[in-house]
Amino acid sequence: MESAREAAAKGVKAVLKAAAPDAEFRRDQPWPKRPDPGGTIILHDGDPGEPEVTLSPLLYTYTHEFEIEVLGPPGSTNRHELLDQLLILIGDGIEADRSLGGVAEWAEATAPMTDDLTLENAEPVRGAQFNIVVVYSTSNPLT
Repeated sequence: MESAREAAAKGVKAVLKAAAPDAEFRRDQPWPKRPDPGGTIILHDGDPGEPEVTLSPLLYTYTHEFEIEVLGPPGSTNRHELLDQLLILIGDGIEADRSLGGVAEWAEATAPMTDDLTLENAEPVRGAQFNIVVVYSTSNPLT
């Protein structure tokens, strides 16, 4: 059995991997030294925030913000377009299944902050940071 929090994280991971199957996926890890040819997606567990508590029956409803970092595929001439396509695929994946396979009540992405990044011994890549906000409920804050 896994917690609602871990189920939500796995749901986000599944959407990210399905949307960008060629990208390297990492969870709670630093940026790679070199960009992956298919791009890199890093999921950080983020902050579940303070829950909304319902007393009868006892239910904790979280609006959990998972932090996402996306490094587009390397390509100096079209790095803006490559990152944009990756973000569109992720957005379409969330829109297609806002329940993340039934583990969430709602999921949506925030607008990305984008910038060029220079990794060790590599051409600049375009990167983005945004959150995927997931609403889920549990009867126990630890499960």
